Amino acid sequence: MAGGNLSPRQKMINLMYLVFVAMLAMNMSKEVLSAFGLMNERFEGANTSATETNGQMLQALDQKAAEAKGEFGVAAQTAHKVSAATKKFYDFIGTLKGDITKDIALEENGKLPYEAMDKGDKLDELWFNGDNYTPKGKSVLDAIDAFKSELKAALGNEKKYESILNEVLAKFDTKEIKDKSGANVKFLDYHFKGFPAIASLAKLSAWQNDAKKVESDVIAAALGKAAVQAASMKNYQAIVVLEKNAYFQGEQVKGKVVLGRYDENTKPTSFKGPGKLENGQAVISMTAGGIGEQKIGGEFTFLEDGKNIPLKFEGTYVVVPRPNQAIISADKMNVVYRGIENPISVSIPGVASNNVSASAPGMRSTGQGKYVIKPGAGNEVKITATGKLPDGKTVSSSMPFRIKALPKPTGKIRGDVSPKGPKSSLEVSTVTAVMEDFDFPVTVNVVQFNLKVPGQPTVVVQGNKMNAAALAAIKKAGKGDVVTISEIKAKFTGIDQVPKQPSPCTFEIQ
Repeated sequence: MAGGNLSPRQKMINLMYLVFVAMLAMNMSKEVLSAFGLMNERFEGANTSATETNGQMLQALDQKAAEAKGEFGVAAQTAHKVSAATKKFYDFIGTLKGDITKDIALEENGKLPYEAMDKGDKLDELWFNGDNYTPKGKSVLDAIDAFKSELKAALGNEKKYESILNEVLAKFDTKEIKDKSGANVKFLDYHFKGFPAIASLAKLSAWQNDAKKVESDVIAAALGKAAVQAASMKNYQAIVVLEKNAYFQGEQVKGKVVLGRYDENTKPTSFKGPGKLENGQAVISMTAGGIGEQKIGGEFTFLEDGKNIPLKFEGTYVVVPRPNQAIISADKMNVVYRGIENPISVSIPGVASNNVSASAPGMRSTGQGKYVIKPGAGNEVKITATGKLPDGKTVSSSMPFRIKALPKPTGKIRGDVSPKGPKSSLEVSTVTAVMEDFDFPVTVNVVQFNLKVPGQPTVVVQGNKMNAAALAAIKKAGKGDVVTISEIKAKFTGIDQVPKQPSPCTFEIQ
């Protein structure tokens, strides 16, 4: 930043800016450092999952190439080239991460000491020599360029890979970057120089994640949804689908036998079994046998490459005596939550819904077979169902349900847990809290939160938008600063139990 054709005055301004960034890094709050650590954990977890998923997808592509050759064979070669380039780059980034974490003792929980990783001297010494790069720093740029070159060579000019290639070229564009003062900053300087070690570690994990995404996108494009659906009939499985799973003795058994994939072009030439062909599927109609397990079997015949290919199927159904036990299940999950009305459906096979009733503490009916239960104290509630059979006899059965507390709300800024953007975006953003993966009508309204800008006092904000004090603090934030929103307080509509305090969220200034 202080080199090139800049004037002495501009060099001094840039140098002061670097000192200012370094001072901010030195004074970075523990919460922000921990937030970077959590971000790194998420990236590393996603990378591990992506490695496994991509490997499975590549195996599926290899299998298709072995079966169909042709198009799949060429696609598999491309995917393997990209996978090899990705692995080389991914592993190289892993060595860079090792440079950061080398000699750092793990905590008792096996994690890195995020709050102690507030210095960036390791990478600064390894990668930078004044305004220039060290051999190690140059090797980082060389690895990025090699990765992009290998991807270009592997993907070529094929249209289906064009958007993927453009995305990775944009993400790993190593040209100089203009900072907010308008000065050109070298790529590595802009992203790593003077940053805390934990921030650089998270950035490198993000690079690995970008590389894995490229690999995944290429393999998915190579497989192709239409190509996968065009697999050989020899690899299909016939499935027996009955109208219900159990029947009374002497009752008509109705159902159909279908393929794992069915469309207008998948029509068998013949069928042997207890039924007849209708619109490419076998419709079954027969009388149920004695009580116990009964078998259904037969055979489809398909024409492929001029040859008749037989495809046998076999299934079972169970004939049961008249019911003597109710079936009770939660509509949304296998537990009920304290403080809300949980929907419950109750039915007994072979018994009309108007002849079935259910009861439990805090439970009321909302219609035939439909109930809501609002559990009270304790860890378990027992629901009892009673049904009147056609012959006038009654059956009764009970089932326990676990009672769980409400989940902890997730704090968000601009609809995300850790978004990035300019200060102007943060200034007009709304702080919210969401009950993640919670399928009940609960409204959460944020009424107060704390805002922490690195180097500035914590600001307590009433409501869910920035007040004057918060705006003033945000004005003092610098590029790369991570603003923390914590101590979120909220009001909840739709529940009468107060859940745990919403989790904090962050916003990175760009």
